[in-house]
Amino acid sequence: MADILFQPLKFRNLELKNRLIRSNVSGRFDNYDGSGNPARINWETRFARGGVGAIISSFVPVHGRGRILPNYAMIDDDNKIPFWREVGKRVREHGCKFILQLSHGGRQRDIAGVEYPESWSSTAKPDPLHGFEAKAMTVQQISEVVQQFGQAAERAQRAGLDGVELHGSNGYLITQFLSSAINDRQDDYGGTLERRARFLLEIVRSIRQRCGKEFHLQMKISATENNNAMSLHEPRGNTIQDSVPVCMWLEAEGVDAIHVSHPRNPPGDLPIEDFVRVYDSMISSGTKTFRNFLLLRNDITGKLFHDQWVKERGNVIEGLNLPDAAAIKQAVTIPVICTGGFQTASVMRKAIDSGQCDAISMARTLIANPDMPKMFEEQGLDKPPVPCTYCNKCLVNVVENPLGCYDETRFTTREAMIRDILSVFEPPPYPAVFTPSGEPGGD
Repeated sequence: MADILFQPLKFRNLELKNRLIRSNVSGRFDNYDGSGNPARINWETRFARGGVGAIISSFVPVHGRGRILPNYAMIDDDNKIPFWREVGKRVREHGCKFILQLSHGGRQRDIAGVEYPESWSSTAKPDPLHGFEAKAMTVQQISEVVQQFGQAAERAQRAGLDGVELHGSNGYLITQFLSSAINDRQDDYGGTLERRARFLLEIVRSIRQRCGKEFHLQMKISATENNNAMSLHEPRGNTIQDSVPVCMWLEAEGVDAIHVSHPRNPPGDLPIEDFVRVYDSMISSGTKTFRNFLLLRNDITGKLFHDQWVKERGNVIEGLNLPDAAAIKQAVTIPVICTGGFQTASVMRKAIDSGQCDAISMARTLIANPDMPKMFEEQGLDKPPVPCTYCNKCLVNVVENPLGCYDETRFTTREAMIRDILSVFEPPPYPAVFTPSGEPGGD
């Protein structure tokens, strides 16, 4: 029988060659002004060559106020269209589709940059963990951001990309409106679930108005919010019982797929030493960041924080989110994509064959093994020989360093690890200049 992982996946107006998708994962590869860099193209084509059916881009801000870190390529202006057109072209050369993730961080910004010191959110409450401050958006500001999402989707369509995804998970702006734990508004955008979903549904309508019904549009959602995972005095937030009707409303508005995110993100370890080393970059960003930095540096409180993280993550990593994905799939007729530490072919096949989801998305495990789909299809492996260890050093280091695998145990030497991390800068954007002796050089 044909392997379900490598059967085509048909959405309403888009078809993928297989059921394996590179999920969104961000890296500071680009220029400060949000223009793209060749390193981003090298990064995305690495996974296209590895055999995935589609790539969901990194966190792509629809406006400078919505970025979470500098040096992320944005889609906030028409001058960004040529770059994203080139990314899509290079990815499709390998039979892979490219879906741009439209994003806005709201109050959740690690390093804001100089242009927009004020964060907009559904609430004026600061982020409870880092103390990132926020201003509750006015109705006029909500309308502005809704239009920014619509304009960004139209730019992605003009760039010839295969679709867009709304980043409605992991605590960012759309989540800040959806969340019963964060949204404390008293107007038409707060209170009941229907009112908290209004911002999201207006974004969907703006995109459909600008791009038509044929352009692929999907939504990523934290089906179980777990807002109190690291701030125990905070409310837990939305449950799967809240998320199911939201997904049904999204389908009714013409959304083509639901991408279900981790209830505890990211599952795996918390590398305290790496965290302390990069956390100092965030000290000026929030009212609690300096306090956190001192607590993390302390052996006792750092261990307590680590132990709390491990307790909250639970014992399951691979397939952690399948129960939520299954609940949503029972409620909608559109395809459901599930993410959650997947790197075992038999686990993925079972998830799809059992009807829990229609496709699998991966990020960290593909960073560790970008050619994992080919390992499954061409070599018949059930798991990569050197699998991802879920150490999360890749995600922690990205605050200051290039995105890549930072687990030295997976490499023969530290030098080999560094070469792998820096390989995203090859090939370089410009050819080398050679001296008459044949050696690289220049003035």
